Amino acid sequence: MNAHPLLPLLARATAVAAEVAAAVPAGFRPDAPTPCGEFDTRTLINHWVLYTSHGLEHRARRVELPAALVDRDFTADADWRAAYAAQLERAVAAWGEPAVWEGDVDLGGSPYPAVGIVRMLVLELLLHGWDVARAVGGEIEVDGELALLVGEIVAENAELFRQYGGFAEQVAVPESASPWERALAASGRDPYWKG
Repeated sequence: MNAHPLLPLLARATAVAAEVAAAVPAGFRPDAPTPCGEFDTRTLINHWVLYTSHGLEHRARRVELPAALVDRDFTADADWRAAYAAQLERAVAAWGEPAVWEGDVDLGGSPYPAVGIVRMLVLELLLHGWDVARAVGGEIEVDGELALLVGEIVAENAELFRQYGGFAEQVAVPESASPWERALAASGRDPYWKG
């Protein structure tokens, strides 16, 4: 049985996220604002690390995230960046088994298709990766194929996400905007946010 076609894209998205994390400076301001108005930088990084690495692996294994991870301040560990990269590799490996892509994942009593979960987590990896990069004055490099995938997933889910406060209203961008800038704007982010 061959690997799921989304697996290489997931692996590339995790590599991008690991690069963003590696570039977060040691002296970043934990209380600095982010493009996610409800999160300061520390809260955003902890949310991102928890769900895109530990959550990604736990979803593949169909087990709940333990409270010790949910409540953890990952940024308090000096080596959190390397630990995040290593956990991302474990998470991708967990999805390397073709059988885990079959069926549903239980999200607090609500079954959700496994493929859909991975698509949502690609959003988390890259959209929140952009949020983290911008919050610390950095950049994110998202290739064209990943940018188009994010745009497609955003378009499929934007209306629902807006109902539950996950996305703000779409932001207007110029005709010259790239596919990545369009994906950001469709998710309610200002692609040119400077803090």
